[in-house]
Amino acid sequence: MNYKNKDVVDKLVREHSSALVRFLTRRMKSREDAEDIAQAAYLKLYTLDDLDHLSNAKAFLFQVAANMSIDQIRREVLHKNYIDRETSKQPKDLSAMATSPSQTISLEREIEARETLLLVHSKLQGLPENARQAFILSRNKGWTYSQIAQQMGVSVSSVEKYILEVLKQLRHVVAEVEH
Repeated sequence: MNYKNKDVVDKLVREHSSALVRFLTRRMKSREDAEDIAQAAYLKLYTLDDLDHLSNAKAFLFQVAANMSIDQIRREVLHKNYIDRETSKQPKDLSAMATSPSQTISLEREIEARETLLLVHSKLQGLPENARQAFILSRNKGWTYSQIAQQMGVSVSSVEKYILEVLKQLRHVVAEVEH
């Protein structure tokens, strides 16, 4: 951390913290995300060479935070698009498929499915605890990302990252099995 900026950043925090969080909350629609971004913006200011040369440190702070919020919104849109794509690949009515005579599952296919399930379970056990916990709370318990973030004491964006990493790893397992 660049302690040359400590006094300047501390002053910005004291004078503009609540206004910055309100500004970001309007953009993000989530106070928790707004607080996370505000904190990240302050940390970014610490890393800069020298803030004394800025003519308007408040404007600079708000611009840094606005840019970070745009990045966060883009990540959320990408994540939503990914989830939508993955969801659309899954059959809509699994019960209809199971009862259809043309969809009778052979013993060989059942064995392959069990082996795939064991590989998936093994991959889940090898993942970091936070990623595994977020994924299980999301998929097994049906919790929202906000609920998971609150339970785990992390930001919603961290939960998104955890779940995306798990999905990526599981996709690799399934791809290996299919080839």
